[in-house]
Amino acid sequence: MTAKRAYMDHNATTDLRPEARAAALYAMEVLGNPSSVHAEGRAVRAIVERARDEVAALAGAKPSELVFTSGGTEAARLAFHAAEAAQGVERLIVSAVEHDAVRASAEVSGLPVDILPVDEDGRADLAALKALLETSDKRALVALMFANNETGVIQPVAEAAAIAHETDSLLLCDAVQAAGKTPLDFVALDADMMMLGGHKIGAPLGVGALVLREGLPFATLAVGGGQEMRRRAGSENVSGIAGFGAAARAALEGLEAFAKLGHLRDSMEEEIASIAPDVRFFGKGAERLPNTSYLSAPGLNAETLLMMLDLDGIAVSAGAACSSGKIGQPRVLDAMRVPGELSLGAVRVSLGWTSEARDVDQFVESWSRAYERARAKTKMNANVAASVTTDTPLAAVES
Repeated sequence: MTAKRAYMDHNATTDLRPEARAAALYAMEVLGNPSSVHAEGRAVRAIVERARDEVAALAGAKPSELVFTSGGTEAARLAFHAAEAAQGVERLIVSAVEHDAVRASAEVSGLPVDILPVDEDGRADLAALKALLETSDKRALVALMFANNETGVIQPVAEAAAIAHETDSLLLCDAVQAAGKTPLDFVALDADMMMLGGHKIGAPLGVGALVLREGLPFATLAVGGGQEMRRRAGSENVSGIAGFGAAARAALEGLEAFAKLGHLRDSMEEEIASIAPDVRFFGKGAERLPNTSYLSAPGLNAETLLMMLDLDGIAVSAGAACSSGKIGQPRVLDAMRVPGELSLGAVRVSLGWTSEARDVDQFVESWSRAYERARAKTKMNANVAASVTTDTPLAAVES
């Protein structure tokens, strides 16, 4: 009998929730276009609006503030376009640990971009933000995520929004990774825009949302029909939206249970630290999402480690899933000033709503074997180097 694999990459994507599957399948069977005024159209429209209510509740926003998109990446692009075209934004300030979807959208916007530094735990430097805003009287859009997808570190979004608003600037919050893992309150954060993604909370792939503060001017990218209150043209992905709504409702109801994953994560880190005293958990000095651990130890290589773990039936990642196949110096750890030797061996463990204690046990056992091999190799290399230095004649070394 094949052993069950331990999937521990829930920050990349998580299991499709049964509620989301049922809602999506039901929506596929309902005939009608949500833009039609007849009974069939109204029935499908009701599905979309019910989902809008459910996703807005997860974000702590008004349903009227929510625009459905194809995912977080499109929401980012839409936000930057609206900022430039309708909100009077002339410059961008993007944190050094933002997801590539946000950074790339900023780079192609054509607006000047300043990078907001972070401290060694990966938290945004608010003093630096204030200084950056004071360098120009041009209105800025500050992009600061709620929680980092690699380290899980939670950012001071409300404080950053207050600083931005002092200079009549705006704030965009990427909450894709935080939704369903920790409570969100769009109003309390005082953000101007917020990004959400469906598949991170157990909805089908290919659906997300942009939340827009009520009254904020907006300019659409997609033109054509009048869908999404004229904010995004194109027939709605009704089944995906229905699944997103059902997943949002389930995630909101399960927030308390999800928080308990922190105990499982913490016990994992304690056990690994007892085995490997030189291990480092990145961002541990800051508040983190309860499910995320990003760790490394000297001598480890992430590419080799991921293959070993995969052969042992364990799925983790070396960082953002969108960068899979490109293992190298992690940008987020660079921003946190982590030494190269450590960052090149870093792997991210992220638990989810289906995770079990056995998954953690399996990971700890496999990671520990890899660590012991790396330590033995380092010791052997040191012995060889010492032998060459003390026992080998200089002429032989030079030859």
